[in-house]
Amino acid sequence: MTAGEACRAISRGVARAGDEIRIVPVADGGDGMARALTDAQSGEWIEMEVQGPLGEPVLAGYGLLDDGATAVIEMAEASGLAILGSQPLDPWRASTFGTGQLICDAMERGVGKVLLGIGGSATNDGGTGMAKALGYRFFNGEGEELEELPERLGELARIEAPAGIESFPEVVVACDVTNPLLGPQGCTAVYGPQKGIIPSDSDAQESRLKQLVSVTDGESFAEEPGSGAAGGLGFGAKVFLKAKLVPGFDLVADVLNLPEAIEWADLVITGEGKIDGQSLQGKAPAGVAALARNYRKRVVAFCGLLGEGDFSTYFDQIWEIDRGALSVEESMQQGDSLLEKTARKAELW
Repeated sequence: MTAGEACRAISRGVARAGDEIRIVPVADGGDGMARALTDAQSGEWIEMEVQGPLGEPVLAGYGLLDDGATAVIEMAEASGLAILGSQPLDPWRASTFGTGQLICDAMERGVGKVLLGIGGSATNDGGTGMAKALGYRFFNGEGEELEELPERLGELARIEAPAGIESFPEVVVACDVTNPLLGPQGCTAVYGPQKGIIPSDSDAQESRLKQLVSVTDGESFAEEPGSGAAGGLGFGAKVFLKAKLVPGFDLVADVLNLPEAIEWADLVITGEGKIDGQSLQGKAPAGVAALARNYRKRVVAFCGLLGEGDFSTYFDQIWEIDRGALSVEESMQQGDSLLEKTARKAELW
């Protein structure tokens, strides 16, 4: 479900006579950010065919805000894990090229600023696919251009920047995690398994990202919080777009004027597909809860799955969707009705 769909399902379930409910779909830089901000600002939604994470054509979109001056793009639209569906994962080939195509289209329309959400990726390419779409060229030590990226990223010896790079728009990256690029907390170690990276391949995946860091002299960028987001797209955005990395939730909350909505409310409801330890590392539910606590508001969360941990500092209640005997896959197909049913049974007060 999108953030808006989940909000509406919960709203239908909890509504009582006399209640006033304000729906404010939020995001943290991952799936749903572009739609949420575009809808909230009454912007224009642009759709186009781009290259998906494994090279297949996919239909992706992005939003234009401020009368076309600002583009809001999320990499999940073009290079996200959800696009693959039941296709086998291939972290050696998965590329952010399609994300770069969205940025190129926005640049051709004359935007002066890009808000780029980088959660939900299928990739671990350090943003090289995006850079290639923007005109960067990659070469090995023999001067051969590396067309097959990221497969041959380990051979990288030189990068050639495109002409006109000085006219690139300002880019602000909304990160939903704070991981660095490399090391035990880096993108390969922490998020690689969900993208298909098996333990025996981890060192090789890490090695090719280290090669990218070396060639770009990006050691300081690699250590910056968020550089490991989206398989290193945070790092790539810094290196290739001179982007600024900011917490995704903070950016979205500011655009949506979320503090005003929370101050208005008596009860704040949030949620996520799975609430676990990662939810407290810059994800939207924790951001909503922290903001609500500032206004001393009661906070309730709904989720599809609840991991282990103590979340009482953030939430007064957490309600896990009751899926009965259904499998996770079956319950996801019926998520809208199951979430509404769970919300209807929840004793929120």
